[in-house]
Amino acid sequence: MASKKRSAVNAGKPPSQRQLRVGEELRHALADLFRRGDFYDPELSSFNITITEVRISPDLSNATVFFATLGGGQMEEASVALRRAAAFLRGQVARMVNLRHAPTLSFEGDTSFDYAHHIDTILHSPAVARDLGRVNGDDDHDEDDDDDSWDDEEEDDESPDEEDDDLDSDGEDDAAALDDEEKSGKGERRGS
Repeated sequence: MASKKRSAVNAGKPPSQRQLRVGEELRHALADLFRRGDFYDPELSSFNITITEVRISPDLSNATVFFATLGGGQMEEASVALRRAAAFLRGQVARMVNLRHAPTLSFEGDTSFDYAHHIDTILHSPAVARDLGRVNGDDDHDEDDDDDSWDDEEEDDESPDEEDDDLDSDGEDDAAALDDEEKSGKGERRGS
């Protein structure tokens, strides 16, 4: 009864530091085993397997090993071969990692790379590019609207340099008038 309560409490919590550390040690040990390829099973040794992640239970008795094959093919065949060799791999891991009890290994194919590729394909699709164009302000869907220049009606006839010249000629009188208005509080605030 107490174990059910404890497992229900740990179900929503993130993994502890100890779980992360032991999971990473198991990942390194399994990766080393697959790098060497010392297996009696010829089918298992024919696969190029990468261990991407190991998630371990809070009591360190069960470990879920996520793997990927080179090129992403033959995941089902590799999964069958890994399940068949799970007891052998557990014994090898027990020799390599210093734990009181070696965890039971279960293998699952890592589909995160396929999912990331799927999301990348969606983001680069023409429909998403069209929608991003709408978000960026192009809601009228005109194909002719490639000209980003200003309309002639909106432009002032004076350039900014000419406005500066006007201020320089009358600048002293205008500056004194503005200072007087601001001090007396009668002047309007600019920019409001």
